[in-house]
Amino acid sequence: MAPPADDRRPRAPQEADYGRRGKGYVFGAFQPHDGQSFTATYHGRTIANWVDFLCRVDDWIPDEAERVIAILDNLNVHRATDVLLFSLAHPRWEFLFQPTYAPYLNLIEPWWKILRSLALNGRRFESWDEICVAVREATSYWNAHRHPFEWGKRQRKRAARRAGVAVVPVVA
Repeated sequence: MAPPADDRRPRAPQEADYGRRGKGYVFGAFQPHDGQSFTATYHGRTIANWVDFLCRVDDWIPDEAERVIAILDNLNVHRATDVLLFSLAHPRWEFLFQPTYAPYLNLIEPWWKILRSLALNGRRFESWDEICVAVREATSYWNAHRHPFEWGKRQRKRAARRAGVAVVPVVA
């Protein structure tokens, strides 16, 4: 039997909060042979920001590296005239563009998933600046615990198969 309508307690009002508190972009570079990463945050995904990021990555990569291969998607800012000028001024750089609709070929894509889980999962941010700090801290944490990154290698362990109906027994 349902209680009378006048005996119900009023519900506490709760306002839904779907507002954005800032917008920005995280650019990243990754060295799969040792797992070292570099990230930088920007307010926009512009050609000027991309070229600035490339200059910062060039400073980050040791001078002993004779060749730098950047694997990029086909975003329009990656193919801009200023990027061509950057590549002419920095002859050790080579830009390789991955095929359209094939992000799985880029080694940084699984690393982005790791960075998102380190920096963003389970947290609420009030501003873009807080996200920038979280990304910086997550990148520092990753670099402190880095390891060589192998494409397609999963860290899962499979349980050993036991003999069953469909398994032919080994006879000595």
